[in-house]
Amino acid sequence: MQTIQALPLTAAAFAPFGDVLDCSGAPDKIINAGMCGRFHDRATLDFGPEGRAGLNIFSAEPRSLPYTLDLLEHHPDGSQAFIPMHQNPWLVITADAGDTPGKIHAFLAEPGQAINFHRGTWHGVLTPLHAPGLFAVLDRIGNTTNLVEHRMEEPVLITGP
Repeated sequence: MQTIQALPLTAAAFAPFGDVLDCSGAPDKIINAGMCGRFHDRATLDFGPEGRAGLNIFSAEPRSLPYTLDLLEHHPDGSQAFIPMHQNPWLVITADAGDTPGKIHAFLAEPGQAINFHRGTWHGVLTPLHAPGLFAVLDRIGNTTNLVEHRMEEPVLITGP
């Protein structure tokens, strides 16, 4: 079984797959009478020509490292953003683009980091590492299933840093 190590989640490393959503650096604007920093327009949300944004709440069972990856999925009709409703690290898994998933990549998201997968990005299932596994998920709502699953012939073991 192939083993890969989860790397820290950074905007540069994650750029081929989507956007890292966090409040690093200086805010773009100061609002609310100077009491709030606004980090403006941080994700490329894409819901396709006949889709709309939907805000869902997911409650996922926590996993642990090392983690055995055996299922990937992608959403051909829209982007998907995962916003943790907790202050715990969590695992983000992606794969290079193609008709089937390419090389696997794993990232360890720190507390306060969220992500947006670009439309069509192969990714692992939601993988919290601690309870509660609560996430707000901004997703495409439309008339298509917008889900393609791929069971891996050979699982991949993902370890921590």
